[in-house]
Amino acid sequence: MEQFGIFNGKPVELIRLQNGGLSAEILTYGATLRSLKVPDRDGKPLDVVLGFDSIEDYVNQSCYIGATVGPNANRIGGAACPIGKTRRRLDANDGKNNLHSGFSGLDRELWEVLAVSEEAVTLLCTHPDGRGGLPGDLNLAVTYWLEDGGLLVDYRAFSERDSLCNPTNHSYFNLDGQGSGDVLEHRVQILSETFTPTDAQSIPTGELRPVAGTVMDLREPVRIGDRVEDPEPQLRLAKGFDHNWILEEKEEEPFRLAARVWGARSGLCMELWTDRPGVQFYSGNYIPQGLPGKDGALYGPRAGLCLETQAWPDAPNHPNFPSTLLRAGKEWQSRSLYRFRTE
Repeated sequence: MEQFGIFNGKPVELIRLQNGGLSAEILTYGATLRSLKVPDRDGKPLDVVLGFDSIEDYVNQSCYIGATVGPNANRIGGAACPIGKTRRRLDANDGKNNLHSGFSGLDRELWEVLAVSEEAVTLLCTHPDGRGGLPGDLNLAVTYWLEDGGLLVDYRAFSERDSLCNPTNHSYFNLDGQGSGDVLEHRVQILSETFTPTDAQSIPTGELRPVAGTVMDLREPVRIGDRVEDPEPQLRLAKGFDHNWILEEKEEEPFRLAARVWGARSGLCMELWTDRPGVQFYSGNYIPQGLPGKDGALYGPRAGLCLETQAWPDAPNHPNFPSTLLRAGKEWQSRSLYRFRTE
């Protein structure tokens, strides 16, 4: 470990992981994935995630780049929802809505390193009772582990009271290398027949809409640039892709392939495997133009894409959505794998 910077008077540590040709850098601030280097078709290490060179840049950004977000990722409409028999008011940090647990989510905290090895690190953070409106001291542990040609992210949570639990990783991927331009030439495939349409504030309407016959049908690989500017109202409202696709749950195979992405020039293909019921595909629509990134890079809209494994957005306000309630005294666990190969 080495010091990356200072946050609130305390050191921010950087942990380097290595396994074969894969390497990663993890920050204790926000349990953030700062770097992920993967061999391209020529065997050259390529950093495929966006990031920053200083802790100040991480603190000042508003895009959640690389962070572990939670305890509850994504949006809750009206910044309020029932938890048990009580309707809770939450931080309204996205207009009238709650996004990624408000102003003081886990992405804004220093995490404790519980264990570290050459190829894995486990970090722990506690979200205290009442912060952002959420009840219970919720403990979340995240393990980053380089294995099987990819990066496995394992989550474990425990709460002393009934609370919400739906964390995810908010890394922005560019398979041609961070700083190489936009991802419009990337191809994406999401193995889903249904998505949750949203209103003008990106809050799900409650409908489960089939993708067949729509621009939201990504069951076969699609060049992002061929779809993202389509006049489809769902895309116009979000200024591109920023939606939840429903992943079919298979009791006999809970950990399954959810999506694939192909770089335009690197020869890299990334597979996403998960046990979560949904994945949010975000095409980086709101990355500020000229945002300074790593190694002198300048980011802008669609400089990277996110595939956030999750429960469905606004789930507590939709009884027909899979629950995000973590019962007091019960342990919750989930995992997602970003696996890489060349073509």
